[in-house]
Amino acid sequence: MANFKGLGFGVSIGLLFCSMSLHAQNTAVSSPAVSPQTCPALLNHSFPRLQDEKSQSLCQYSGKVILVVNTASYCGFTPQYKGLENLYSKYKDKGLVVLGFPSNDFAQEKNSNQEIADFCENTFGVKFPMFTKTAVTGDAAVPFFKQLALEPGQKPKWNFYKYLIGRDGKLLDSYNSMTSPDNKNLIQAIEKNLAMKAP
Repeated sequence: MANFKGLGFGVSIGLLFCSMSLHAQNTAVSSPAVSPQTCPALLNHSFPRLQDEKSQSLCQYSGKVILVVNTASYCGFTPQYKGLENLYSKYKDKGLVVLGFPSNDFAQEKNSNQEIADFCENTFGVKFPMFTKTAVTGDAAVPFFKQLALEPGQKPKWNFYKYLIGRDGKLLDSYNSMTSPDNKNLIQAIEKNLAMKAP
């Protein structure tokens, strides 16, 4: 009888250690990849992902060259989606990420996030990260776009305005809607900054 009690005690202790070990592993897995201390101030924002509205931190893009674009589905510049996807596809393995922020600030966006997601994927095959509808101008603009407008002194004047952020998380330049994704100067700036090492 004593042996069974001892065995039960041993099993209980074993289960306790196993449970503690699993808890430690789960804690480690759920830790953020980038701590707030190492995330550049400009990227220290989170937005819901377009496809499933799950919150995504921009800190995950620290160390990359980032092209931020405010987009719309019913704009004369909407075909730029194709060029942006080509740009992303060509340079993503070298460290470029394109971030799309659909906005109805210029009254040219679809009603729901799901409609926008379906349109982007089905019409232009968009694979680069996209977020839910976002206010990008005026007093209602989200803090991220207010910060982007401060340094160059330019807020988006229309859809498909572009901001280029370097590997150090600092704004490099802004480009108006007329600047296509295959613009020579834009590509040169991207390639120049991709050649730099992440801090």
